[in-house]
Amino acid sequence: MFRQSLLPPPLPLAPLSALFTGLLRSALRRNPGVLARMGGRADARFLLDATDAPTLLLLQPSARLLTAVSRRQKAPAHDALIRGNLAGFLAMLHGAMDGDALFFSGALSISGDTSAVLALRNALDDAELDLSDEVAAFARRGAPLARLAMRGIARGTGLLLARPATDFAGVLP
Repeated sequence: MFRQSLLPPPLPLAPLSALFTGLLRSALRRNPGVLARMGGRADARFLLDATDAPTLLLLQPSARLLTAVSRRQKAPAHDALIRGNLAGFLAMLHGAMDGDALFFSGALSISGDTSAVLALRNALDDAELDLSDEVAAFARRGAPLARLAMRGIARGTGLLLARPATDFAGVLP
């Protein structure tokens, strides 16, 4: 579990949604295979409930929308719900933890259209996304500052915000 007290207070939902949607659109431009890999399941609406985060997220891949939703309001219409802690979501995104292992251990739960969830997970696995790289690309000229901020947030919270480096030194003969 990460230390939430080190995170800034959440932004109002509209600017937060605009920021998340901009980041999603940038990531999909850089990784067009994600939507192609999802096929018809890209039209699904995924409600992401990182149980230790201040808001829910509604992901609509084909519409290229990632909307922040208050926990106090009724959950929006969705085809699938994915629930777990933020650290698990990020570790799965970065390939440090297997989605199946998280599901079978109970750290992650899914309900609704499981085939859409599998399509999303497979597409993200294939893309090998790195959140820090995506944030830096989205920041454009502010990329160096964005990378510095992401490293600081990762250090302060213990969250995995980038793909772990693979060190092949000593592996090859």
